Amino acid sequence: MALGLGCSARPGKAQENRTGSWRTFRPEFMHDRCTKCGMCSQVCPEGCIGENDEGFPVPDYDYCKGCGLCVEECPSQAIEMKKEEK
Repeated sequence: MALGLGCSARPGKAQENRTGSWRTFRPEFMHDRCTKCGMCSQVCPEGCIGENDEGFPVPDYDYCKGCGLCVEECPSQAIEMKKEEK
């Protein structure tokens, strides 16, 4: 298996396993601050951030691991990590 530059595992691996079940924190998206730049979906290592009909980012929490990369890279600070409530 060939890996991309800087990758230790193929992106999207969580799509084979529902990794969201062990998440401690989850990203909460605030669409009122979002500029729809798409940076969050580009940096997501699991590829689990899609778009709704209006073009806003929407995560699939079944596969989101809660890594927080989307939060760190969001230029408009439209994503916050919240404690997972189960």
